[in-house]
Amino acid sequence: MSYDSVCKFIAENFTADITTWLLGEPVELVRLEPSELVSSPIYADTLVALEDRNLSLHIEFQVEPKPDIPFRMLDYAVRAIRRTPEKAVRQVVVYLRRSRSPLVRQTVSERDSTRHEFQVIRIWEEPSSRFRELPGLLPFAVLSETRDRERTLQQVSRQIEDIGDRGQRGDVAASTAILAGLVLDKDLIRNVLREDVMKESVVYQDIVATAEERGRQKEGLSFASRMLKRRFGELPPEIVQKVEGLSLASLEQLGEALFDLSDRAALATWLQEHQ
Repeated sequence: MSYDSVCKFIAENFTADITTWLLGEPVELVRLEPSELVSSPIYADTLVALEDRNLSLHIEFQVEPKPDIPFRMLDYAVRAIRRTPEKAVRQVVVYLRRSRSPLVRQTVSERDSTRHEFQVIRIWEEPSSRFRELPGLLPFAVLSETRDRERTLQQVSRQIEDIGDRGQRGDVAASTAILAGLVLDKDLIRNVLREDVMKESVVYQDIVATAEERGRQKEGLSFASRMLKRRFGELPPEIVQKVEGLSLASLEQLGEALFDLSDRAALATWLQEHQ
């Protein structure tokens, strides 16, 4: 699970905590699917879209600054206004890792006579105390302004232990561990945060499932590559690249179809049909 995905998980499952931070009050917003804005996709990997009767809140969590962020803010705002013109649109870009790039201070999209403003939060400039007041904000504390990140992580760990709900405790612990990886050594994180607590989390379970899937994918690719080499000899790079891009299910299908493929041309046709 990526850093952006973890932030999306937090925003969607601890909405009241996130809105307390960003809006100054707990607002129970509901998740808005990006596909609900228009038929074409809209930055689904990094977009968090929440709304209620009066407000559409758009949050972009970013590890690294990107030049196209201002345009993305404008693009989303136009789509949101077109969909529900009666609602106010609030947009926040949250940068997670310290950067000296001037892009992290850019709060305006300007082109010709079009000007659009949005809010930017550089999380390393936010006081750590702000993120230790609510469970859903704890994972961000170690990224915030602090003189001793290890000590902050230890403090957060103790607060996590006090969360009564087991599932919520595990989700906060696992999210904290992932985001702390941006600024702290992974061995240190494992020494501070209890793995048995994290195992109760859907975030942790997703990470394990992804790792297992990648392991099966690697094994499937290795087996398919050996069989292809045995049947067709050394394959050209473009064929190898297509094989490496296959999903686990497609690799299994290739194994079943392998001996029905008469030559490299038939293999190339099969790969074209299963990309």
